Amino acid sequence: MSDILIVDDERDIRELVSDILEDEGYSTRLAGNSDECMAEINSEPPGLLILDIWLKDSRMDGIDILKSVKRDNPDVPVVIISGHGNIEIAVAAIKQGAYDFIEKPFNIDQLMVVIRRAMETSRLRRENASLKRKEVTSSDMIGKSAAFRAMQSQLDKVTKSNGRVMLSGPAGSGKEIAARYIHAHSNRANAPFVTVNCAGIEPERVEEVLFGRESSERGIESGLLEEAHGGVVYFDEVADMPLGTQSKILRVLVDQQFQRVGGSDKVRVDLRVISSTNRDLEDEIVADRFREELYHRLNVVPIAVPSLEERREDIPVLAQHFIEMCNESQGLALREISEEAVALLQTMTWPGNVRQLKNLVERVLILGDGSGPIEAKELPTEEEKTDDSGRVVLSGALATLPLREAREAFEREYLLTQINRFGGNISRTASFVGMERSALHRKLKSLGVVTSNKSGARVAQLDEPEPAE
Repeated sequence: MSDILIVDDERDIRELVSDILEDEGYSTRLAGNSDECMAEINSEPPGLLILDIWLKDSRMDGIDILKSVKRDNPDVPVVIISGHGNIEIAVAAIKQGAYDFIEKPFNIDQLMVVIRRAMETSRLRRENASLKRKEVTSSDMIGKSAAFRAMQSQLDKVTKSNGRVMLSGPAGSGKEIAARYIHAHSNRANAPFVTVNCAGIEPERVEEVLFGRESSERGIESGLLEEAHGGVVYFDEVADMPLGTQSKILRVLVDQQFQRVGGSDKVRVDLRVISSTNRDLEDEIVADRFREELYHRLNVVPIAVPSLEERREDIPVLAQHFIEMCNESQGLALREISEEAVALLQTMTWPGNVRQLKNLVERVLILGDGSGPIEAKELPTEEEKTDDSGRVVLSGALATLPLREAREAFEREYLLTQINRFGGNISRTASFVGMERSALHRKLKSLGVVTSNKSGARVAQLDEPEPAE
């Protein structure tokens, strides 16, 4: 995309413009009619298109070619030239997306100014897109737990295909990062990654945002699907998409084309679709809030993204990663985390998942007044566990129980938390709590605590008694 395609039905004109541009260091290609023009564009999109409005003996005129280029190659700037130009044609060309309009006979200096500006605009757009893609590819997956490794293994299997992926998991668990991981390791990594926040778009504007619009006043305005052409479109929390829009998205998935709001032309797109949800879409289908056919189209490869509590082993490395991010982006102190703080982080509940951990780390760094290790006392807790003198303060529930039952309740919750903290590893749990492994097994059995596989990891839970016949 570094050369210039010159399209004019007058051979002398296109060769003259070509000679001038090559003298200025540009490489050029030439076309004398619409068929030659479209063949050149389809073989390799140019860096810039210089296009005559009137093309004799051609199936398409300049405006038709302009529409086609702006639909299929929106990043290619188009400079319109014509010997029959007038204000109406110039306005029509600009509304259809032309970069500028020059009337024949044109001034060479004026032509070169327009071309240099158009090429610079094109270069800046490509650099901007490249920077955005670099930001995407730097969104690394962080973790080493069994649940994380199982998920990453599934993600790796789908990166090289174009199959549609449905990511499910609680809010804040990292579904968008998983989607970006797929994109960054796919053959579309150099193409756009466009996020559609289904919950954040006003229902009455969803179709304009997705499909774009056309109007006589403002011309063509591209939508998110058009911006994602050649790359990945990510439907974030797809269950929040309005029912009416769901049927139109379904049609896009089937036809790979759509119409802009207010337009009549079909816009063809090449998209890979990744979706996410924190709801059970089958329940949404039963409640008539989600189209079953769309669900089956999107749910080709379902992948579960585990909650933070299912991957507690990853909390220390995630926390340190967020510390380094805050240091790079905000200049906050690059601090370590003490063992006591790590233990507390791993035993906390995380309803907001990875997003909540990131916010907590940022808050601690902002409010902290030192550069030493982060200590446990700097971390908030769900409820106060000690008073000012260091005495343990009982919760209301424990305080109402007899000693034996209170002790059992505490031991059960304590051991459940510690086992899950160590990813179901009994040996590491026994070492931390100061018990022999065999003694810990006996204690767990007496408390009704068992371990089982979930999301590729061992987790501890209470042994639910089988219901009576």
